[in-house]
Amino acid sequence: MERKAAFVFPGQGSQKVGMGRAWADASEEARRTFEEADEVLGFPLSRLCWEGPEEELGLTTNTQPALLATSIAIYRALPSQGFFVEPVAMAGHSLGEYSALVAADVLGFADALRLVRRRGELMQDAVPVGVGAMAAFIGLDDEGVAAVAEEAAQGEICAVANYNSPGQTVIAGHKAAVDRAVAMAKDRGARKAQLLPVSAPFHSPLMRPARDGMAAELAKVDFRAPRVPVVANADAAPVIDGDAARDALVRQIDGPVRWVESVTWMAQEAGVGTFLEIGAGNVLTGLNRRIATGTVCASLSDPEQLGKYLALVQEES
Repeated sequence: MERKAAFVFPGQGSQKVGMGRAWADASEEARRTFEEADEVLGFPLSRLCWEGPEEELGLTTNTQPALLATSIAIYRALPSQGFFVEPVAMAGHSLGEYSALVAADVLGFADALRLVRRRGELMQDAVPVGVGAMAAFIGLDDEGVAAVAEEAAQGEICAVANYNSPGQTVIAGHKAAVDRAVAMAKDRGARKAQLLPVSAPFHSPLMRPARDGMAAELAKVDFRAPRVPVVANADAAPVIDGDAARDALVRQIDGPVRWVESVTWMAQEAGVGTFLEIGAGNVLTGLNRRIATGTVCASLSDPEQLGKYLALVQEES
């Protein structure tokens, strides 16, 4: 039985030195995509992706365009490698939403590269380093995490930032408030509660200055109607036109990533039975397996992974 497929694109946290290199070696389309990114941005992004240094790649102003370029390089390379699946839906986690919009012909690749580079600058500038923080909780339900964040705030900002999978939730806000929330969560039975190695409290109300700045940047760029439904983080529902896609990108900056609901919508409403992660790493593949049980979830982070997936499909047929 042929399963309906969704393409999902990873965001920050998936980056690693060497990402996309195997695809560039295997595919002319992927190599040209990295060359295009180098030209648009005016510096050798491809070398940073493939050789590092890791500290420089980890700067959000570099991480964001690097992840976007890697995802689009893989996406463009797939047909030349014998992959001809047409998805019924797409989505991206945080930054990955830009990749999904490029793949769905809503946003041009060059425009997206410039936008995410600026997005990284604005998000880093919104909160001085050390003032904000993020933490991941495992083993508490969403309501429990939200209650902990609210109690820990004590006049500061502390809020849910990512609904990643059942039992895995991320908060963000002022550093002291997030520290209090980590201690409280452990007392309330969380199996894991730890700070994340990030440079800013993404997807929290502290990102409001970045939201305002990006709204002005996004207004300058042409957005088209999606060729394939793209499920937005902000609403966990597909955007219907270019203006809606632009608005969703604005609202996701200081609002939570509703990934559980997004994947659930694709599985239940769009009938998706296969989730394919297109980009660096396999973080979303693990999350999706826990959200949409019974579906096929696979990462296409390198040609070898694609080969394994194609062999699986052949075996099923």
